Amino acid sequence: MGLSSGSAMSPQRSWQGLILVLVVCGLLLVGCGSTPTTTTAPEASPDETTTQADTTISAQASLAPAAEQLAQLNGKAKVIMTVEGQPIEIEVDGEQAPITAGNFIDLVERGVYNGLVFHRVVRDPNFSIAQGGDPQSGSPDVPRERLGTGSFMDPDTGEPRFIPLETSPELTHKRGAIAMARSSMPNSASAQFYITSNAIPALDGGYAVFGYVTSGMDVVDAIEEGDRIDSAIVVEGIENFQPPES
Repeated sequence: MGLSSGSAMSPQRSWQGLILVLVVCGLLLVGCGSTPTTTTAPEASPDETTTQADTTISAQASLAPAAEQLAQLNGKAKVIMTVEGQPIEIEVDGEQAPITAGNFIDLVERGVYNGLVFHRVVRDPNFSIAQGGDPQSGSPDVPRERLGTGSFMDPDTGEPRFIPLETSPELTHKRGAIAMARSSMPNSASAQFYITSNAIPALDGGYAVFGYVTSGMDVVDAIEEGDRIDSAIVVEGIENFQPPES
């Protein structure tokens, strides 16, 4: 999106650039301030983008477990995620992203996603995503402005679980990609994920794609903020799953 010296940015490119910034801010758990996760520009100055929550998550993410201690998926698996009564079929790719895929399968098996909501939806011809999976969103007592800042709390340790950034050139942000949201620290993905409704190549290499929707993109395209995940279950490939070390 950069411009060479002396170039002028057209209104269309300027608008597309703004939308990309908003999308990236939405994928960052806390790195863009604690403003409501809406499709409009956040009312935050640069000084407001570093919060206590951001500092805490960054420090904790630097202590993420070694890869051999984390769940892994040594192959592929299929997950059926039901949103507002409608099924979405997801192929989770542990061949290209074993740690990220393993973390997702582990959370599905634990029932973490059941009852959570999609707290952020961006619908634009160039940058369209639905983001959910914040464990806080299962509680009606958590204010809306906090959604997008939560992580999975590992019951074995009592601490948030983070995983390292894992990218593959084979897994790109094409339509139907499912990937992990994170804070401004690369190794801070935990439970939140997003699904793309169109190709967003600008996100490749910066966020971990770990699979694709193989059926139900019409359901993804219709997701609205506040829509609830009824359930997520592994229907194929659980034999490829390796649980985390306890």
